Amino acid sequence: MKRFILTSFTLFQFYVAGLGQEKSYKQPATLGIHFVFNDFATAQLIRSSSLSSVLKDKRFGKLKDMSQGLAISYGNGISETFDFSSTIAGSFLSYPFRDKPESGSDYLLLELDASIRGKMLPDKYWFVPYIQVGVGISKYQDYWGTFIPAGVGIQISFFGEAYLLINSQYRIAVSEAANYHFIHSIGLVGNIGRRS
Repeated sequence: MKRFILTSFTLFQFYVAGLGQEKSYKQPATLGIHFVFNDFATAQLIRSSSLSSVLKDKRFGKLKDMSQGLAISYGNGISETFDFSSTIAGSFLSYPFRDKPESGSDYLLLELDASIRGKMLPDKYWFVPYIQVGVGISKYQDYWGTFIPAGVGIQISFFGEAYLLINSQYRIAVSEAANYHFIHSIGLVGNIGRRS
């Protein structure tokens, strides 16, 4: 009888301890690859007229006006609803400087950014919308620029081990060697760390 009571008490203690510990949904370290689409044309149209006229004339985000590239990302959860994210993207294009004519030749545009992603739901949900803002630098030939990436996206979870990220950002030029543009991306991200 004493053995039964001791076993029951021990099992009860494990049960109570388990109730007190909720599963953490802070995102572990992740690594991903993304297809990116650079849209300088829409940003220029909006700046020269207005967003409403660009939407009314159906000139927003024409795929034929975008240049494609690839990006690699690293992410890590800060809390259940905030993640750190860093991305390096590369695209071959003719960069439209704000005060200079286009070169007409395609060169490599490298963009590196670090940002904070604010999720509207924790990672325990399979569909998580988020907003994102950060800082970034770009290099095109001998020109270095700085920008602020601000955007929105959705994260679709595959059993908490991998994620599909769909993101759209407006890159706000800070320095003279940078130009305003949109960057849209779709990518697959996988866990490389353990969930804490």
